[in-house]
Amino acid sequence: MSTVVSAERRAIIQTVREFCDAEIRPHVMRWDEAQEFPREVFRKLGELGFLGILVAEEYGGAALSYMDYQAIIEEIAAADPSVALSVAAHNSLGSGHIHQFGTDAQKRRYLPRLASGEGLAAWGLTEAEAGSDSSGTKTTAVRDGDAWVLNGSKNFITNASVGSLAVLMAVTDREKGSKGISAFIVELDNPGIRVGKKENKLGMRASDTCTLVMEDCRVPSGNLLGSLGSGWVDSMKVLDGGRISIAALSVGLARGACEAAIAYAKERRQFGKPICEFEAIQFYIAEMATDVDAARLLTERAAAAKDAHEPVTRLSAQAKLFASEAAVRVTERAIQILGGYGFTKDFPVEKYYRDVRLCTVGEGTSEIQKLVIARQLLGKA
Repeated sequence: MSTVVSAERRAIIQTVREFCDAEIRPHVMRWDEAQEFPREVFRKLGELGFLGILVAEEYGGAALSYMDYQAIIEEIAAADPSVALSVAAHNSLGSGHIHQFGTDAQKRRYLPRLASGEGLAAWGLTEAEAGSDSSGTKTTAVRDGDAWVLNGSKNFITNASVGSLAVLMAVTDREKGSKGISAFIVELDNPGIRVGKKENKLGMRASDTCTLVMEDCRVPSGNLLGSLGSGWVDSMKVLDGGRISIAALSVGLARGACEAAIAYAKERRQFGKPICEFEAIQFYIAEMATDVDAARLLTERAAAAKDAHEPVTRLSAQAKLFASEAAVRVTERAIQILGGYGFTKDFPVEKYYRDVRLCTVGEGTSEIQKLVIARQLLGKA
């Protein structure tokens, strides 16, 4: 936790921690092995207000700050990064896009049920040929009377098969390039959209990840989200907040691995004493804890800037870059401390080690973060 935390935030964190201990930790490996999305857990998270963390009270949300949000995501990720990933995608991407750029009518229609957990939100920018080059979107939206008709597909979509709606980007004017991309709210019971391939993933296996396919998918004109042609620009702003959530997830994951390694080092005995008494192990633990704390401070700085409505693009990219790379280092060290046991599913560090690889890839690879940071510093954004 941060060295300066309000009493209110401490109470929130304690609530999340108790929930994780009771409802998540006992089931983590079963969900992972079965690739099972824990629907009941999300229903309960909705009841607690953790699916409308950033949503204004008038739309049924908890109206908490980004500082609160990053603390909540960290705490959930320390228990199960898979659950934290789906919570983050729902809050900062799907619901967040509507909350940030939707009309009042759109917010009143969709946000209350998303904030309550009655429905989950997905968000679709990535395609087969539009990953890091997200402006290369191929999905199209063509106006037809009082509707838009969408055709195309979206890849690697979190909450795709368990969600009730998705915010999807589509080209509305090919000649305008990225300025011809628009965002649409698509309800997932629409007959023109279907779930395609479910990904069989290395890690984050309890978080739902699928392809969404649109074939003559008609949506009302009122489902255009933001202004015509603003979809790509708005998405970049949404990702500023999304990267804070992935940074927080990385911090929680790394903290969980570090805590597990410390607990093991105190119990495991070699050469007649606990291995935590060996200098090599102490060096590893010191480096791991320093990485966790440094990553948290960068994440908190970005969250504080977001709350203050200050420019956050560089800060969120720096937080996401450092925290995700630090989490990789921490989980690798945790495996090393546990030795052979770290390579088995009997101890939690094996799962943290698999889960962490998403953090350096999702919501922009580490290489993309470096480009974002450099362009901001050089005034080329």
